[in-house]
Amino acid sequence: MSADAHRWISTFLEAQAAELDAAKNTRLAYGRDLLDFAGWLDRTGKDFAGAAREDIEGYLIFCEAQGLSKATRARRLSAIRQLYRFAFDEGWRSENPGLRIKGPGRSAKLPQTLDWAQVKAMLEVAGESGRSPQDGVRNACMLELIYATGMRVSELVELPVAAARGNPAMMLVRGKGGRERMVPLSPPAKDALAQWLVVRDAGDAQAQAKGAKPSKFLFPGRGAAGHITRQQFFTLLKSIALRAGLDPAGVTPHTMRHAFATHLLAGGADLRVIQTLLGHADLSTTEIYTHVLDEHLKALVLEHHPLARHDG
Repeated sequence: MSADAHRWISTFLEAQAAELDAAKNTRLAYGRDLLDFAGWLDRTGKDFAGAAREDIEGYLIFCEAQGLSKATRARRLSAIRQLYRFAFDEGWRSENPGLRIKGPGRSAKLPQTLDWAQVKAMLEVAGESGRSPQDGVRNACMLELIYATGMRVSELVELPVAAARGNPAMMLVRGKGGRERMVPLSPPAKDALAQWLVVRDAGDAQAQAKGAKPSKFLFPGRGAAGHITRQQFFTLLKSIALRAGLDPAGVTPHTMRHAFATHLLAGGADLRVIQTLLGHADLSTTEIYTHVLDEHLKALVLEHHPLARHDG
């Protein structure tokens, strides 16, 4: 891959960070997608500067042939479009080859979720997981928090400990694009948080006694990030699901977030409130959860409408 391709990508990503305050995970996803496109162009003897509309379309056909999902292909096209919009604005290209390309669209597939009995089973055994009693307290706290607030996994693992001080009823969360929102804590989540802070602070004090710097994170980790990573929590969640007698394949941080939203909506919460709690910029993103209301209304009709009865 040419040095020019790397220069295009790095400059574009720097602009995303500086001008749009794009989240780190978003920039990483853009970078991976654009590197893949650059590699494909390189194999066909093209580069970013010389690629035409038909080259982008050819790449999308290649992605489909590779079996990539509609969502992945739509995201890659979005990254390419944004790169060429930036290149046009910067004067690197005299035209934008990404215009008027019809994307694959996003699948309307319903997000996988868990029912209350499944979530309850996981909450009951979370404290028994981990290599030590301290791990169990931390794991129980993380699970209570993600279910009580609907936080994204990146938001959960990157929580500063300062956000948890003072027995808060609400917690400040920094989400995508640096947007901040307040999320309420349930009584079980507050209790789990209070228990974890005692254990966490004791461990942090021991680490400082050995020369380590105090951690600014609620869930400290030994890696370069300084906190528990998304991958570690993903693995942790799988082990808790297994302990609870659930299929680990159906349990991810995303399914916990979906469970939060689905259970709230089923309980009568307003869609706008759920949008705010989830940190969705657009209500249309939240509207996928209205399947709960659809099923509830269908059940009411089948149960109470005279034409739906089979008793004559």
